[in-house]
Amino acid sequence: MPITALGFAGSPRRHGNSETLLDRVLEAMASEPGVEVEKVVLVDADVRPCRGCNICEKTGDCVQKDGMIPLYDRILEADCVLLAAPVYCMGLPAQAKALVDRAQVYRSRRYVLGWPVVPEERKGKRLGIYLGTAGQDWEYVFDATLASVRCFMHVAGIRERDLATLLVRSVDESGAVKRYPTALDDAAALGRNAVATLRERLGP
Repeated sequence: MPITALGFAGSPRRHGNSETLLDRVLEAMASEPGVEVEKVVLVDADVRPCRGCNICEKTGDCVQKDGMIPLYDRILEADCVLLAAPVYCMGLPAQAKALVDRAQVYRSRRYVLGWPVVPEERKGKRLGIYLGTAGQDWEYVFDATLASVRCFMHVAGIRERDLATLLVRSVDESGAVKRYPTALDDAAALGRNAVATLRERLGP
């Protein structure tokens, strides 16, 4: 079975700094034998905001029939889930936050209905990656986004200790990350390391 990676481009701006990092990580992963990668561009994916209706607490499914429905299974099936997003007003942009909020379904299944989110044999084997960019240079600029991403990964069955991050500050205008001294190399190394870790965990 191939190693699978599912990456989400969470910025409303196409081919900007966070998506550039995502592309570099996925490219590095795809260059390894036996690895399949997929990128979902959230601004084009029709993932609508959560309605807060809590019907998923009764059914385990979301009532909205939009682009999120096929993603529920694909997130759980992926060996590595990646989310790339810039900081907007100290948080995730709307497109990425909608993805996180719609993961309420996993929370309902796990904590309200008592259903397993991932099979027992896959627990502790999957990885998460968060690629964050910010125009500001404040040390705390990623604090709020990290909390949201950790929650998303947790309810999707990925432990916090299995979440890797690459956070790049002071990159505001589109393309600035390409001029950052180490960002692209760090992204490629992150992808290769993720594949190596997954090979160890998943076996031949």
